[in-house]
Amino acid sequence: MTEILLAEPRGFCAGVDRAIEIVERALQKFGAPIYVRHEIVHNTYVVNDLKVKGAIFIEALDEVPAGATLVFSAHGVPKSVELEAQARGFRVFDATCPLVTKVHVEVAKLHKEGFEFIMIGHKGHPEVEGTMGQLESGIHLVEDVADVEHVHPGQTEKLAVVTQTTLSVDDASVIAAAVKARFPNVREPKQQDICYATQNRQDAVKVMSPQVDVVIVVGSPTSSNSNRLREVARKLGTESYMVDSADELQSTWFAGRQRVGLTAGASAPEVLVTAVIDRIKALGAVSVRKMNGIEETVKFPLPKGLKLADGPGDGPSEV
Repeated sequence: MTEILLAEPRGFCAGVDRAIEIVERALQKFGAPIYVRHEIVHNTYVVNDLKVKGAIFIEALDEVPAGATLVFSAHGVPKSVELEAQARGFRVFDATCPLVTKVHVEVAKLHKEGFEFIMIGHKGHPEVEGTMGQLESGIHLVEDVADVEHVHPGQTEKLAVVTQTTLSVDDASVIAAAVKARFPNVREPKQQDICYATQNRQDAVKVMSPQVDVVIVVGSPTSSNSNRLREVARKLGTESYMVDSADELQSTWFAGRQRVGLTAGASAPEVLVTAVIDRIKALGAVSVRKMNGIEETVKFPLPKGLKLADGPGDGPSEV
């Protein structure tokens, strides 16, 4: 084994950076504990680090004591959760990725115009539950092309497609085409719902995979976008594995391999990538080369009320 080829871009995206900073700032300003509904992002290392700092991760709001500070995860929440948090009087900061919020806003706007929706996504994923939970009815989930045949909307004159932001770009386009074939008048998103960071990381893997013998993806099993990176490499015929940490690397993966490709999902911190590089070097790699790739400069603003100079009485704002 001679070389590690490092994908560019990889790792944290702007939405993940913002979500983690919201929790850390809330801890600094209001003190521990801060309650977070669901894992703030799908990464074991990040969640454990925030637990040590005083974050408590919950799934149901009845686990949160009166008067507490609550953060919604980057994946977004159903409207019912927002209303319950409001009714219970929690101090709430919404860490929903602004690109997910954009989908929620579009759903609310088109719903008022009488639209029903077909959502392309993975059942049970918190982002999907959050988006579908913006409406009480009229939003139908499809996970694959076969599901499209079983969708029976109340009407087809006003029908729109939305997608989970962390899907495989290629898979989503195939399913969207099947929706369009069955419902020719369906309204497609003005811009692709799949986020810039998901697309950029998948594009980098597409460029990297043919140049390497094996691809390693740093990411947690629950991370949708990390799983998609592994799938992209495999579909291109390159063996690929996903690891939560360097400890999970197996020497047999690298036996007889000359070049290893390395990337990380949008919720995986660079500290884990560095540890994986060190471990692969210990197994025989002699050099690391960064690919040329898109430089991401996107930055999302924090909610009001989290500037550390603000007084403790300052309230949060909706994102």
